[in-house]
Amino acid sequence: MRLRVGIALLLIVVAAGAFNYLRPIPPAVATSMVATSTVIKGTAPSLPWPAHGSAAVGVSRLGFIASSGNEQPLPAESVTKVMTALVVVTDKPLKQGEDGPTITLTQDDVQAYQVDLQGQQSVVRVEAGEQLTELQLLEGMLIPSANNLAETAARWDAGSGTAFVAKMNARATALGMTHSKFADTSGASPGSVSTPTDLVTLGTVAMQDPVLSQVVAMEQVTLPVAGTVYNVNAALTHFGIFGIKTGSGLDTGANFLFAANATVDGHTIVIYGCVMGQPTLAAAFTTAETLITTMSSALHVVRVLERNQTVGIYNTAWGEQADVVSVFDVDLVEWPGMVLRERLDSPALSMDNPLPSSTKTGVVHLTLGDYNLDVAVATANPLFPPGRFWRLTRLTV
Repeated sequence: MRLRVGIALLLIVVAAGAFNYLRPIPPAVATSMVATSTVIKGTAPSLPWPAHGSAAVGVSRLGFIASSGNEQPLPAESVTKVMTALVVVTDKPLKQGEDGPTITLTQDDVQAYQVDLQGQQSVVRVEAGEQLTELQLLEGMLIPSANNLAETAARWDAGSGTAFVAKMNARATALGMTHSKFADTSGASPGSVSTPTDLVTLGTVAMQDPVLSQVVAMEQVTLPVAGTVYNVNAALTHFGIFGIKTGSGLDTGANFLFAANATVDGHTIVIYGCVMGQPTLAAAFTTAETLITTMSSALHVVRVLERNQTVGIYNTAWGEQADVVSVFDVDLVEWPGMVLRERLDSPALSMDNPLPSSTKTGVVHLTLGDYNLDVAVATANPLFPPGRFWRLTRLTV
């Protein structure tokens, strides 16, 4: 009887051990070691907003910074052409060094030139049969601000001005430009309206295109019929300004959408801004320059993550550990008072097989202002599955 009981108990132990051994191995689970939120040190300066009109500013790799707070939709004037150019290069992409397809001008283009000239609009002379490349079309539209070439671009791209304006408004909606509405391709219509904040969004996106960024920085260009024409942006090269577009001529005042390179803590960043409703273009330029100067002194570039910095730890139920480390350095542009948010997204790891060091395991997600960045992370050392003894004797996992 005792022998039978002993055998039964032995069978139970063996069965329990076998069951224990064959149970799934629990995964390695990461614990975050990053701060969930950090307020950027310092006090944001009082920005020198214009006494009249409105303005807004932003920064590359950071996004929108601030506005004067009194924005209302105003005629965008020739700044409208930035949206026209963006739609054109989106539909018909150009690479730096390319001229693009050739457009042969027709009598329709000549008639548009003559009508705009009689209306005392900004134009460049054209002739029927003249050939312009896509690059020259963009240059004539953005540098001397030719309204007639904006109309030519629209007909070439979409077949008609009406169809092209619909594309402009669709793009504005996609960019979140909720206070903008375009009625034409050149800005001659007072129905083409926007706000400084919306136009900063537009300028930031447009300057990501290397061809547009190159064109707006040119001081002059030579066209086949018009000859040498000059950039209407008189602020070009001052205070690091390399664009983007002026607008004037209507009775609502002058506008200036600008982008300027600034050196901050040894790094080159781009300050974006827009001033609208200024008494003159000269006043718009002066306001832009004072905003650039003030912002440059308040911005900093800070290393928020070091390569191989520990951002988390993987733990296993059997006592194995591996640090989770950043794969590369991360430098961020910072503005005082903003909040840096960090989140480790590193999922549980199956431990059925050994995991070598430098195994990519996920990302650290960083958010600062409008800027979002995913930084790859990896294990700093290997992780090994549990041994047989642990698998046989574990109690709860």
